[in-house]
Amino acid sequence: MYLLVYYLPKSISQYISKQYEIITLVVIRRIFKDLAKLNLVSDWFENSYDLQLTFDIITTIVLFGLILIFSRLNERRSGKTSVAERSNALTNFINRKRTLAVLLVPVFLVLAVYSFGDWIYSSLVLHAEGVDSFGDINDIFFNEFFTVLILADVLLLLFSFFHTDQFNKVIRNSGFIISTILIRISFSVEGLINNILIITAVIFGVLILALHNGYEKNRTKEIPSKADAT
Repeated sequence: MYLLVYYLPKSISQYISKQYEIITLVVIRRIFKDLAKLNLVSDWFENSYDLQLTFDIITTIVLFGLILIFSRLNERRSGKTSVAERSNALTNFINRKRTLAVLLVPVFLVLAVYSFGDWIYSSLVLHAEGVDSFGDINDIFFNEFFTVLILADVLLLLFSFFHTDQFNKVIRNSGFIISTILIRISFSVEGLINNILIITAVIFGVLILALHNGYEKNRTKEIPSKADAT
């Protein structure tokens, strides 16, 4: 949560990358839960808990590789942005992102305190009454967490319209919102569908950034050629 707020004013791509890292850590946390229910039997692929462990391990490896690709694509894009361009064209946009980051701090803190208090109540009071308070540990915090992120992404998209109307940047920012929504939807399902949605969300973000970079590269080549023709 802290890293998301920290990177938000710096770069939208880095901010999205941190979201991908968070969901990867959520899957890794789930692996520890899967290990507690591991049943070493010959019919491994017929046991639901053993299958879920297999899915989560594969998902973690795939996500780790996709985040690496995403980071490299982001480094190539950042390296082509001049200091002058950052200091002039992006100043207002960065200021708006800083304002959003400041507003997100109390929202996330309140959400964390509320989720922790609700977990304590569910664990002590409802459990004592014999009521199963929740079935999934992600219900404690991450459902609401990614819902807030979707709202933040939409605000970033709106802010970006004040900065640029370039088609590739609008598509990139819109694609990142779709990626976040897919991650949020993954919390509402279980099993293999959950893993597929998470991987699909990150693949979608990687492809969007790759296509954006290709579009930007083409655009950079076209500008000098037009100047030469003039």
